[in-house]
Amino acid sequence: MAHLPQIKIAATYMRGGTSKGVFFRLDDLPAAAQTPGAARDALLMRVIGSPDPYGKQIDGMGGATSSTSKTVIISRSSRPGHDVDYLFGQVSIDKAFVDWSGNCGNLSAAVGPFAISAGLVDAERVPRDGIAIVRIWQANIGKTIIAHVPITDGAVQETGDFELDGVTFPAAEVALEFMDPAAEEEGAGGAMFPTGNLVDDLEVPGVGTLKATMINAGIPTIFVEAEAIGYTGTELQDAINSDPKALAKFETIRAHGALRMGLIKHLDEIATRQHTPKVAFVAKPADYVASSGKQVRAADVDLLVRAMSMGKLHHAMMGTAAVAIGTAAAISGTVVNLAAGGGERESVRFGHPSGTLRVGAQASRKDGEWVVTKAIMSRSARVLMEGWVRAPQQG
Repeated sequence: MAHLPQIKIAATYMRGGTSKGVFFRLDDLPAAAQTPGAARDALLMRVIGSPDPYGKQIDGMGGATSSTSKTVIISRSSRPGHDVDYLFGQVSIDKAFVDWSGNCGNLSAAVGPFAISAGLVDAERVPRDGIAIVRIWQANIGKTIIAHVPITDGAVQETGDFELDGVTFPAAEVALEFMDPAAEEEGAGGAMFPTGNLVDDLEVPGVGTLKATMINAGIPTIFVEAEAIGYTGTELQDAINSDPKALAKFETIRAHGALRMGLIKHLDEIATRQHTPKVAFVAKPADYVASSGKQVRAADVDLLVRAMSMGKLHHAMMGTAAVAIGTAAAISGTVVNLAAGGGERESVRFGHPSGTLRVGAQASRKDGEWVVTKAIMSRSARVLMEGWVRAPQQG
């Protein structure tokens, strides 16, 4: 039996925020993978090393966590007022599918730098020194992201002294503006609060009736009170991820929340939608020790947040969930806002397992509905490796 040689595809392995992923230019993909469909999904899964029943992704580029099982496809944009189109694929670790239902806020920080370095941004938009403004169309959710990318001697500046909890080493700061971040999810009608309420009584069999804020901003997110589900908001990963009953409880909350939000029509559909919605639990400020050993004081934060991603407690905070946190915190009366002390605010600093993060949001009421013009936060990004990724040819 003849065995075909592997194919090689130009690719860049990048860190963006607290995530890592394999970045491709659309035109560099094999012809069959340049359009959405089974061939594209199969290729990306093989590149990442999924599905892997061992849960390790040894035979691929993935790192066996939700933060490292990611792919990005970038192309020049034909949309007026935008430089590039950005498509994000969250690759399941143990199942054979790629979830295209949402964005990755962390990897959003790497899109501008990648696009500039890959020659996808017009040269006249990149200064010799200063800040390049990259206008990104986030194709998964149909939203605009503005990236402020530092440039030195005509090239993307990656090194710097900006520190981000959850990332070991400092790097150059990339400021991001998520414009009109209310997610336009199918079944949710594009509403920021798809149920029409800032807080709902969410009935979850086997768990109880929870006060929940269900919001579409950045990424669909279900916020509940930590105390109501037996937590303090100071938990680190092992406290949740080593407890199968806890993981099952969060997945049940996620399924029933998704149903209420109109994101799924039947509970069993949640199994094929791992990336969205997210579930997070919030609490008032308290002292705790972060996963790095750093002491976080109650006085350093406005509230505590812990979030689930792909069935596990995230090691820091998803960028899109941070947008949801900032948005919900800005709207008086939400579960997030109340945990932060209530009232109106345009920014919030929250504690997560790796430390703290500040995110800003500008919210107002328009025709009786809440709208957020933009959410703002800073991340960093860096090229880890570039060249070609190899994968067996697909049959």
